[in-house]
Amino acid sequence: MLKFLCFLIFLIPLCFFLDSWWLVCSLLFFVSFCYFFFFPYFFCWCNLSYLFGCDMISYGLILLSLWICVLMVLASESVYRSGYFPGFFSFVVVSLSITLYCTFSSVGLLSFYIFFESSLIPTLFLILGWGYQPERVQAGIYLLFYTLLASLPLLVGVLFIYNSLGSLCLFMLCGSHFFVSSLFYLCMIFAFLVSMPMFMVHLWLPSAHVEAPVSGSMILAGVLLKLGGYGLLRVFPVLFKFSFSFGIVWIILSLVGGLFVSLFCMRQTDLKSLIAYSSVAHMSMVIGGIMTLSYWGVCSSFALMVAHGLCSSGLFCLSNFSYERFGSRSLLVSKGLINLMPSMAMWWFLLSACNMAAPPSLNLLGEIGLLSSLVSWSWCLMFVLVFLSFFSAAYTLYLYSYSQHGLMYSGLYSCSLGFVREFLLMFLHWFPLNLIILSVDVGVFWV
Repeated sequence: MLKFLCFLIFLIPLCFFLDSWWLVCSLLFFVSFCYFFFFPYFFCWCNLSYLFGCDMISYGLILLSLWICVLMVLASESVYRSGYFPGFFSFVVVSLSITLYCTFSSVGLLSFYIFFESSLIPTLFLILGWGYQPERVQAGIYLLFYTLLASLPLLVGVLFIYNSLGSLCLFMLCGSHFFVSSLFYLCMIFAFLVSMPMFMVHLWLPSAHVEAPVSGSMILAGVLLKLGGYGLLRVFPVLFKFSFSFGIVWIILSLVGGLFVSLFCMRQTDLKSLIAYSSVAHMSMVIGGIMTLSYWGVCSSFALMVAHGLCSSGLFCLSNFSYERFGSRSLLVSKGLINLMPSMAMWWFLLSACNMAAPPSLNLLGEIGLLSSLVSWSWCLMFVLVFLSFFSAAYTLYLYSYSQHGLMYSGLYSCSLGFVREFLLMFLHWFPLNLIILSVDVGVFWV
């Protein structure tokens, strides 16, 4: 793992060479391909070197991080075309891929915490440097305020674990016994619930998405939301016995909040805001599945995190395509796209179908597993899950129909049908999303 990290660090000087944009993109593609050979065949910690290693959970999320970082460069070709600091943009993307790689491959809780916090810095640079509106400063402050304030108790909890056990290695925390109080439990999980984000601490996410460039939205929805789920899976071996008492609180709060957020989606007129709120609704099911502490819940949460990372990233790319042509993200202006870009309407349909968990996408597998785990935990949740699934399909159909159908904006004189780069970008989102389901035993049943 350390050799792989050194290769990623080697990409940093290349970012500042003249016209090295596509070289960095090609090398990131090569890095993603090379990481396939690090597969943990024995479903346990392997490739250990110093502070780093990987198991099935971290392997899948590292591969997702590298893949989304490649697609970020491919989607942000306008930065290169306009000459708006393309070298520094490549540097920020490579730095973000390095911090995410180190976060998911850390075998110690303290190093995980350090890289978990440092991944916010390149994201903040993306929002402040390449955002579209003056409100991006306020969105960046929201991002830092919510995440850093919630993460300080986590640092205290990590130091308390070290003081009690004398070790912070993740694979040595399983079966550890020491006194766990309710305050310690809240300190350990609250930072991850904010990062996911859970309902009532989710307000930073829509503002960050709306003000971020397409690359910032892709990495926020694709990977940074998954840091919270990954952190919960890592700290629950310590909090296992205590989690049975408090699990009902988080499950009810997240599922009822996901239902309210689904209703919010039905009244959104901003494309990016609608997709951002839909991410909160999907992550509410992931929180519920993890809090059940069941085999199906944990495995299906991992599957839905990977599926949502690819699907929501592709939807943000599609909304950026219409924004580049119309100059607006409003559904009242950017509608009738099927008349202007009929080929791109197919990709709108395919990714919208994946967003509502239609077969054969990985979203379907993840949601079926989460539904079964939550209903087996308590049959009363069936009433909430029925409406949550219904409104999930409703706001996705609302997104597709309002953006593709209707009369075109009268002020639009010309519109390109789509570039090869854009079709390639959509294919690289959709193809893995429907390919992974062919190998379900590796993608899901890894425990």
